[in-house]
Amino acid sequence: MLEKKLTIVLVMDTIGTQGNGTSNSALQYARELERQGHHVRLVGLGSKDYPARENHVPLVSWVAKKQHMRFAKPSDTLFRTAFEGADVVHIYLPFSFGRRALRVAREMGIPVTAGFHLQPENVSYNAGPIALIPGVNDFMYALFRHWLYRRVDHIHTPTEMIARQLRDHGYKAKLHVISNGYSPRFTPKRQRAAGEPEPWRYRVVASGRLAREKDHITLIRAAAMCRHAGQIELHIAGTGPRARYLRRRAKRLLPNPSYIGFHRNAQMPAFLRDCDLLVHPSIVDIESLSVIEGMASGLVPVIAESELSAAGQFALLDESLFPARDAAALADRIDWWLDHPRELAEWGEKYAEHTREHYSIESCVRRFVDMEREAIADNARQAA
Repeated sequence: MLEKKLTIVLVMDTIGTQGNGTSNSALQYARELERQGHHVRLVGLGSKDYPARENHVPLVSWVAKKQHMRFAKPSDTLFRTAFEGADVVHIYLPFSFGRRALRVAREMGIPVTAGFHLQPENVSYNAGPIALIPGVNDFMYALFRHWLYRRVDHIHTPTEMIARQLRDHGYKAKLHVISNGYSPRFTPKRQRAAGEPEPWRYRVVASGRLAREKDHITLIRAAAMCRHAGQIELHIAGTGPRARYLRRRAKRLLPNPSYIGFHRNAQMPAFLRDCDLLVHPSIVDIESLSVIEGMASGLVPVIAESELSAAGQFALLDESLFPARDAAALADRIDWWLDHPRELAEWGEKYAEHTREHYSIESCVRRFVDMEREAIADNARQAA
């Protein structure tokens, strides 16, 4: 017997903002849910059918906007219109828009799930002196729990790392560890065959928001320290508040021109297939979709080991890891891979195959739908 296709409402303050990984992930899930036959309603700033108005919070909105995040203004009328006839509502963030959506959905008898996509450490790293306050991250975990997550029974977490953090901070809901997945647009590159002449330049790439916790400055310093520095063409794809600083430092330290700035998402698959090595120096990450997309494109990753980043889980061998913030160690890793082109090609193929098996958007969304069906069944039992 075929299971009923669901009508799922995704509530997200900012939808479709370039440079915002959570927003892009929501859109990717929405497209795949529709492809699998479900009905999706997007509610938030930037939504075509259920657009919200912006909520301007003094000072906070200014800081958030630099991180490509805007807050949506809660509206009972908007929520009731969007939720009418829905099977389940899924909330992405614990701010006032999501909290009010939860209340309205409950009043309408509609089950609610939530995703945990904003790591408190991401907030504190970009909040200046606030990061120096002892216990500030623990406080934010407790605050997010109080605001939203204690009121839902099913929480989507992209990685086991963040699920462990939630358990350690007293979250009692059932946690569903499901990757954000990658789009099938990202396909493996043609690897360089044995015996082919070495290239005159190696394109080393990083992708992610240009913010302090992503630590791109360590990559720039490492590239300058490499024995292959004269052959490296460095690309950092992203936008954010550190763009001017990173460009200035790269110009001063690197022998070749670097390219730091925005890339359209539609262009990323072809761009990644034209690169040689992926570096991910980030200190704080719930998952890191950019690493998954790079691996799916046949790139070997070199990833920072950090207790606040889940990206290290993607490494299949020690040569794909380096101690976070250690530019010299990263330079050694980059040089090792560029000195071993046969291994670079072989492991590029292995990473692409591993990614296809474990992180395809199709399989991730099917597991997400299973979570939603479980929440719907629990809600029906409680109402009986």
